[in-house]
Amino acid sequence: MIFTKDHKTRDMFDPLARFGPHRRELLEGSWAKLFREEILHELPVHQVARHYSESKGAPTKDLYAMLGIMLLQQMRDLTDEETVEQVAFNQMWHYALGISDGVEREAYVCAKTLWSMRHLLAEHGLSTAVFEAVTEKLAEVFSVSPAWQRQDSVHVLSNMRHLGRIGLFVRTIRKFLVNLKRHHRELFAELPEEFSERYMKGQGEGVFALVKPSESRRTLESLGADLFFLVERFRAIDGVVSMSSYGLLVRLLKEQCTVEDDGGGKRVSVKSNKEVGSDSLQSPTDPEAGYSGHKGKGYSVQVMETYSAEEERLSLITHVSVAAAQHSDAHALIPAIEDTTARGLGPEQVLVDSLYGSDDNCEKAKELGVEVISPVMGRPQGEAMTLADFGLDDGGRVVSCPEGQVPRKSKERGARHSAVFSTEVCGVCRQREQCPVKRGKRGYHLHYDDKAIRLAHRRRFEQSEAFRDAYRFRAGIEGSISQMDRRTGIKRLRVRGLKAVTLCAKLKAAGVNVLRAVAFRVRIMAEDGPQSMAGHALDVLGRLAQAIILALSPYVPRIPHWIPLHCRSQAPVTL
Repeated sequence: MIFTKDHKTRDMFDPLARFGPHRRELLEGSWAKLFREEILHELPVHQVARHYSESKGAPTKDLYAMLGIMLLQQMRDLTDEETVEQVAFNQMWHYALGISDGVEREAYVCAKTLWSMRHLLAEHGLSTAVFEAVTEKLAEVFSVSPAWQRQDSVHVLSNMRHLGRIGLFVRTIRKFLVNLKRHHRELFAELPEEFSERYMKGQGEGVFALVKPSESRRTLESLGADLFFLVERFRAIDGVVSMSSYGLLVRLLKEQCTVEDDGGGKRVSVKSNKEVGSDSLQSPTDPEAGYSGHKGKGYSVQVMETYSAEEERLSLITHVSVAAAQHSDAHALIPAIEDTTARGLGPEQVLVDSLYGSDDNCEKAKELGVEVISPVMGRPQGEAMTLADFGLDDGGRVVSCPEGQVPRKSKERGARHSAVFSTEVCGVCRQREQCPVKRGKRGYHLHYDDKAIRLAHRRRFEQSEAFRDAYRFRAGIEGSISQMDRRTGIKRLRVRGLKAVTLCAKLKAAGVNVLRAVAFRVRIMAEDGPQSMAGHALDVLGRLAQAIILALSPYVPRIPHWIPLHCRSQAPVTL
């Protein structure tokens, strides 16, 4: 049964009345006040409520509070046990989540409830709705401009064990045998006794723990033979084939081994390290994790955020997406632009590194009305020249070489261009070895296309002061990723699987946005000084007038027209 509280209507009595002036000041300057007033009632409870019955079962916890707890847990990087304690005893959490004083049911949540809610959010992708609701509300409250943004990725490790190839084979086979024994004991009993001796005793790695490096190849071949035997042994048994652990056996065999039929029967051999793809199985405990040759096993989290040249602007994370580690950053820019644009937070200019800034990405972004600023990838080696060293007119036609020589002839055929230089001049040029022109029958030819022209213009811009002045802000994304790691622990998670990692990444990003907004508001209030205090005093007087009006409302037919509008709010009063 669905249960929610009304968190939009302000309290009739001040919830902070029991606090003294010092504790009240601390609480009002913390994240809790902002969370209670701006975030809590905006959480997408309507999407969560679809998965509960309106009339059957025990009442749920307040769904607004539960979504808030999920967000705060990731924001503070807490375990379930630590989260239970915070909900039970932390008065700041009570204030932020709208938990009523003295109501035991609201102030307690068990670890199983946390697990169930986390599973619900992960399975249905509802963490995206939470992140978007928090981000869009803060962008509205603080008038955040999304025109300038920057993007980068962070490598994330899930809670999986890192295994070598021998360990990967052993753990995958052991996982299958354990499940087979549990669900099909009679089939397990039919296996040769050596399988139980090798893989089931202890942790299943004792036999292989002390393998010498010189014997590792022989050991892998033996493991490959066992793997192939199990796959073939149970291939025709539907009850076993449907097991997820059997699917891992088949995947491991396909990715790590080669099966050949030499006429006398099938023979299995283990592939070399170079033959194994980066999208292969990395651990049987987290089959969705990938491998990056640069960063290792795990996941890649894309982060896009706003920025400004002025410190008076709040910076918010506007986009978060998660993929297996082998996915290149080059494919992440356009989806991020499309996602933010669809939510009204689309950028006009994006700062990225060279991997994102391919020519294809720049052209697609231009079609979306976005300018991409990044270094050009693929710098020439040594002193080699590029088209950027030649003189080009506005149409992309070569008008001079690096030595100032004018081409004898130029041609254009669709997207392809060419320029012909004199044989007498180029043949004796001192930079002939570095020049990209090629000798032909009637001179030295320079062939290029529209893409080369665009890259040449970008390389020239890259050497300008305007590029350095704009691109210097890209380094700020590194600090943001560092902040996410220090405050929320995003680089090492307690969960496994793409859905669970996505949930953590998005909720942690939403938590970082809340912390940034609080720090920004505190800084602005400190800079405003007396003006801010005067505004607070007027607000208190207005709420005092409201309290008087509410007290006299049974005796007054309507609110007099002479009461100022700002005194008619429903905000609580501190007397």
